[in-house]
Amino acid sequence: MKSALIRYSPLLLLALGWELVARLGLVSSSVLPPLSDVFAAWVDLIKSGDLVTAGATSLYRGAVGLALAVVIGAALGIAMAWWRPANAFIGPLVEMLYPMPKSALIPVTVIWLGFGDGSKILLIFLGCMLPVTLGAFNGARSSDRVLVWSARSMGASRLGVLRDVVVPSAMPELLNGIRTALALAFILLVSSEFIVARQGFGYLIGYLGDDGQYGPMFAVVLTVAFLGFAADRAYILLMRQVLAWRE
Repeated sequence: MKSALIRYSPLLLLALGWELVARLGLVSSSVLPPLSDVFAAWVDLIKSGDLVTAGATSLYRGAVGLALAVVIGAALGIAMAWWRPANAFIGPLVEMLYPMPKSALIPVTVIWLGFGDGSKILLIFLGCMLPVTLGAFNGARSSDRVLVWSARSMGASRLGVLRDVVVPSAMPELLNGIRTALALAFILLVSSEFIVARQGFGYLIGYLGDDGQYGPMFAVVLTVAFLGFAADRAYILLMRQVLAWRE
């Protein structure tokens, strides 16, 4: 508990500074409402159900898009590392698309699938699949060749070597790629909903900001930030459990 308080004390100081700056009038309250007012607005949004509805919509989109990206991206990355024709065909596409700003795909996905859930899920899937694919590829390529040769010499099939040697060796890099994709999913989700959506966190932020309701707007922004932080912390705990065998 003590170490946690020390670790997150900068956040507490930031919250205190926010409240003092707004209360003392150093910054206009219309631009930066006091944190206590933001919390009161958050409670009102919860009671009205607006925040819960927006959160359910956004989390559904993010979860489906990220899940598809993890499953397909991991399969593609390992296939690229294990099968040369797959690397020759998929590798150039991944190298070309990886540096591209993923938000540039927002108009494309809207043209294809409209303003509903489909376009957001597709955007998150396309954007998050690339770091997962590269993580799986790098992890599988770095498999210990001695272990691979030993398994083959002991009679293991090619599929058995892939299952028992290559995939476990790829897990650390793959899990790091998924962590990157997790953060990217929140970014793409809010960005797409802010521009082209009728529901979700991003839409609610844009609507409240356009209406001049900055307290509720900051409440939604902080909710997204907290959910992203909580998801990252939970994922780190999961990584430790999955990779416990390495200790």
